[in-house]
Amino acid sequence: MTQEKVLAEIIETGNSKIKSARIVIEAKPSVVFSILNNPKRHKDIDGSATITANISGPDELKLSSKFGMKMHLGVNYRIRNTVVEYKKDELIAWKHLGQWRWRYVLVDLGNGSTQVTESFDGTYAPGIAQVWLNFRKAYPWTQIAVAKTLVRLKAAAEAN
Repeated sequence: MTQEKVLAEIIETGNSKIKSARIVIEAKPSVVFSILNNPKRHKDIDGSATITANISGPDELKLSSKFGMKMHLGVNYRIRNTVVEYKKDELIAWKHLGQWRWRYVLVDLGNGSTQVTESFDGTYAPGIAQVWLNFRKAYPWTQIAVAKTLVRLKAAAEAN
C-alpha cells in the first residue's frame, strides 16, 4: 500500500512578482497560526531550506515585531524581519530589508480545518531588489519553496 503524496495547490495570481500556493490543513486556525506566529518554528516549516536558525525575536509575533534568522543561500548571512500585516488566527506577513513579503492568509473552513494561502510578494521590492530577484531567478524558485513550506506546515499542524 502506498501513501498518497501531499501537495499544495499552486495558484496563478496574474502577477509575475507574486507566487502563491494553497493547502487545506486538518487543524483549527489557532493551531496553524501558533506555528506561523512563533519565529522559533519557522525553520521547521521552511520549504526553501535556507533558514538555519532563529537568532532573535519573541515567542509570539504581533504587528511590528522584529525577528532575526540565520540563513544560507550560497553563503551564510543573517536577516532581520518585521511583521507588517497581522490579524490573529487569520493573517500574518513579514518583510526584511529587501522589502518583499511572505504572507499567510488563513480561512476557517468551519469543520476543524483551515485553508492556508502563502504568498511571496515581490511587488514591494525597490528597483535594485528587483534586479537581484531576477538575477537569482528567485520567482520560479520561490514558487516551489512556497508550496513546500505549506506541505511542511500541514505536517507540523496536524501533528499537534
